[in-house]
Amino acid sequence: MNLQQLRYVQEIARRGLNVSEAAESLHTSQPGISKQIRQLEAELGIEIFVRHGKRLVEVTEPGRQVLAIAARLLGDLDNLRQVGREFSDKTKGRLAIATTHTQARYTLPTAIQAFIAAYPGVELSLHQGNPSQICEMVLRGEADMAIATEAIADHADLLTLPCYRWNRVVVAPLGHPLLAASRLTLEDLADWPIVTYDAAFAGRSRIDHAFQARGLAPRVVLSAADSDVIKTYVRMGLGLGIVAEMAYDPVQDADLGVLDAAHLFETSVTSIGLRRNAWLRSYVYAFIEGFAPHLTRAVVERTLVGGGSAFDI
Repeated sequence: MNLQQLRYVQEIARRGLNVSEAAESLHTSQPGISKQIRQLEAELGIEIFVRHGKRLVEVTEPGRQVLAIAARLLGDLDNLRQVGREFSDKTKGRLAIATTHTQARYTLPTAIQAFIAAYPGVELSLHQGNPSQICEMVLRGEADMAIATEAIADHADLLTLPCYRWNRVVVAPLGHPLLAASRLTLEDLADWPIVTYDAAFAGRSRIDHAFQARGLAPRVVLSAADSDVIKTYVRMGLGLGIVAEMAYDPVQDADLGVLDAAHLFETSVTSIGLRRNAWLRSYVYAFIEGFAPHLTRAVVERTLVGGGSAFDI
């Protein structure tokens, strides 16, 4: 038994039992992975995967136990590496943040600028994707944290640290008749074509649920992952835009009118997701607190030890 075999098992599970994708991700061959998995199963005396011909179709019950243990062992191995790096030089290293476009474009720049000034020896990288994708990046060890509004709490292997609450605004070209409304209603919105976020992004589920609860069927003519794309098509007259409140800039978006929609939709919470039992370097704690000042090192450490969410904000 060796750690490489455990990595193979873990990656196969993450890739939906697709051995070819796992091999490509790990830069090795499919026959090599299959051989190593067979050897591990023979040594343990169990089958980790149910097979149909050459295809893997399911994880066995003992296989689920193997995956859980493998996750702990590989996580602890990564923690050992982090300990070595921390005590060899606390000012140098790497920090990878997986996040969505809205967070990267509108909420992270100030925290990132301050972090780079304080830790010039740390190489910081941003990885963008939808909420589910960025959570997987953290679980695969490709990123140190995920910052998103959706999906983090849906992953049992991630801890959730709530950062801030936010709601939505409606944007429209100047002169649009709806901008004259004294108090916006869902019925008003349902009368017009709508441009908003893709279903996987930025609390889109809150928007859908609000309309459904009133028995309304909004005409979403375009959905996108990018707030700037949404505003571009609003400017073209394609429809009204429903965007995160932080995505409206009074200066850069002066050609658009804006209406508060906080009373129409349930508040969303943006959170940081960390791998459970992760050992964080000092500068990671510093970045988290810089982004969300209430998430001090003491709070984050207590959450990591306790194994749950930090608290509700």
